[in-house]
Amino acid sequence: MLQSKDPYRNELIREYPEDSSTQVQEKLSAASSAQKRWMSTPLTERAALARAIAATLDSRKESLATMMAREMGKPITQGRAEVEKCAWLCRHYAESAAEYLEPERIAIDGQDTSVYNQPLGTVLGIMPWNYPFWQVFRFIIPTMLAGNTTLLKHASNVTGCAMLIKDICADAGVPEGVFQVLVVPGKQMNTILGHDAISAVTLTGSEPAGSAAAEAAGRHIRPSLLELGGSNAFIVCADADVDRAVEAFVQGRYQNTGQSCIAAKRLILEDRIADHFTHELLKQVGEMTYGDPLEESSKMGPLARIDLAEELESQMERSIAKGARLLHGGQRDGACFEATVIENVAPGQPAFDDETFGPLAAITRCGGFDEAVELCGQSRFGLGVSIFTTDHERVMQRLGAFNEGAVFVNDFVKSDPRVPFGGVKASGYGRELGRDGILSFVNRQTVVVRG
Repeated sequence: MLQSKDPYRNELIREYPEDSSTQVQEKLSAASSAQKRWMSTPLTERAALARAIAATLDSRKESLATMMAREMGKPITQGRAEVEKCAWLCRHYAESAAEYLEPERIAIDGQDTSVYNQPLGTVLGIMPWNYPFWQVFRFIIPTMLAGNTTLLKHASNVTGCAMLIKDICADAGVPEGVFQVLVVPGKQMNTILGHDAISAVTLTGSEPAGSAAAEAAGRHIRPSLLELGGSNAFIVCADADVDRAVEAFVQGRYQNTGQSCIAAKRLILEDRIADHFTHELLKQVGEMTYGDPLEESSKMGPLARIDLAEELESQMERSIAKGARLLHGGQRDGACFEATVIENVAPGQPAFDDETFGPLAAITRCGGFDEAVELCGQSRFGLGVSIFTTDHERVMQRLGAFNEGAVFVNDFVKSDPRVPFGGVKASGYGRELGRDGILSFVNRQTVVVRG
């Protein structure tokens, strides 16, 4: 049985029976069979279904936000925003898919040469709990519009969210077999990935999970896309608008109770503004109290599981033992963890070297921009970096020094349906969203016709 638990109340919500081996085989066969029909469905009809899904999301926003609050502790106001973003994504791809998938014409020696974008088949998506709707819809919508069928293996603790997504797609009119949910534990993924019905896999999650999926995909010669952890640097230069930077950092670090791969985790401050920034930061963090995620006033909820809060506490304590200093917060109550700020963070401490998945801000001071760039690069991750400065040209001249999937100047890193999203190094490979996202799981088929 897969269990769904309320992390704030520490109580069981519901248990879900696992799919039997026969049920798994039936779903795999149904996906393979449906794909042959689905790829022949006109793109205009697929786009209409994406719009229908968006409308269904809009109409069920309150119940979906409530399920997120119950299953993984997301404050209900942020849950509503997540549902709205999913609907935006659906409408964006409904409007843009035809352009993104348009064949490319290439002039070669008088030949009629084109590159078509054909669907691969059935794509397996292994998705995490921290954005239980957004992560799924940014996978299934472009993948289905490209003509593929999809199978979702969601994180076990948000199985209720997975069931609601299944209902949304069915009620919006998605044909049987085009989108299905596998209710299975993660240990079955290697076996499922090796099934002949699976054409590719995408995973958003931890480094170990990504490594295992990539190994299995390689063994079975399946394309894979990985969006893994991050330890994004947030650089504040001496010439920055400090008040604006503080506001952006608080939102970028503490939204979703800090449980985001693209959260602003390593705060790198130039010495000249470090005291001012820290003073203003502590004032705002003091207002970031946690509470019942179902309450409108709650800015933070619990972490999704008690073990995640325990791990964050351990990372903080081990960093302090190696020289960091606690400025604010640091207390844990079950799965709830205070908004926390530590300073004197340096390489060799868990708060600098590892991904901290929760409401912990880690301050590192530096002498200038060049040192900030160097500190930013001292990470095995490469998902994104934020830089606050009025000297935009200096950043543009040093773009090559940032080995990151995204560089945001005077804003915190965020995802957007219109532009590619993904990382490098231990943060994974491949791109979701934008044109890249819909082309992630297509066969780029070259067609040459000689007269």
